[in-house]
Amino acid sequence: MTFPGRFPKSPAPDRPHVASLAFLAERLEIRRGGGGANVAFGLGRLGLDPVLVGAVGPDFADYQVWLKQHGVDTESVLVVPGEHTARYMCTTDMEGERVSAFRPGALRASSTLSLRSVAERTGGLGLVVVEPGDPAAMLRHTEECRALGLPFVVHPSWQIGGLGRADLKYLLNGASCLFTDEVDAERLRESTGWSGPRILERVGAWVTTLGAAGARIERHGHEPSLVPALGSVTVAEPSGAGGAFRAGLVAGAAQGAPLERAAQLGCVLASFALETTGTQEYAVDVRRLLNRVRETYGHTAAAAIRRLLTYAA
Repeated sequence: MTFPGRFPKSPAPDRPHVASLAFLAERLEIRRGGGGANVAFGLGRLGLDPVLVGAVGPDFADYQVWLKQHGVDTESVLVVPGEHTARYMCTTDMEGERVSAFRPGALRASSTLSLRSVAERTGGLGLVVVEPGDPAAMLRHTEECRALGLPFVVHPSWQIGGLGRADLKYLLNGASCLFTDEVDAERLRESTGWSGPRILERVGAWVTTLGAAGARIERHGHEPSLVPALGSVTVAEPSGAGGAFRAGLVAGAAQGAPLERAAQLGCVLASFALETTGTQEYAVDVRRLLNRVRETYGHTAAAAIRRLLTYAA
């Protein structure tokens, strides 16, 4: 929702203990979202065969049709009777300040889902992406990846504060890639008590998104590398750019591309998401995508990424 005013910066002086806030919002938009679904949507747009694993309510029916139409396997999504799909509600004022609330709903049941069963149903899994969700599910699924020998990447994001120190350390251990932004990177160091080098000893690579500056890739014992973002993007809305970036990078990495090359694909896919309102409303035109790669990263990069897009829509 959008509030055509400014939220108060502090409580009323005569009632400092009162935290209630009432306002009239002028616009309501309901959009598809969710970290796992956003990444799966991006992978489907790039022609891969993503499998979405999670728990939802019966209100998922229309969303499920949308995802299937865009190449996402939703057969391993658990529908929980009598519960609602997790929902994030956000109201933004004219200065961009937000009042937000998140209701997990059916999300809590995702810890009952087994990746072993998903692998048996699909004939095998490649790279597993663990997005923030129910803490027990995040821990179970990384544990299953280790047991099954599946490479996995983790994006702890808003659950950095929801996981205890020991659980957070366990979540990271053995991940082939860790995703954070700059703020979450600092929170992760504080929450684990580990320095950056100690975290790098436990993951294959650490990718930190830097907004308009692109992404930094770090590996234990190596100098960091910077993948610049595209320089000329008309931003309609920032929501969804992170999911698109991770989808592009995962798509490249899953096909054996070097991480820097995969991050280039991620940055270009994120540019399409930035230019579109909503997290799953962008289209992927291969010619436009490759033109952007060529303009930003050069002809060699465009040729390499073209080979990764054989099945892209």
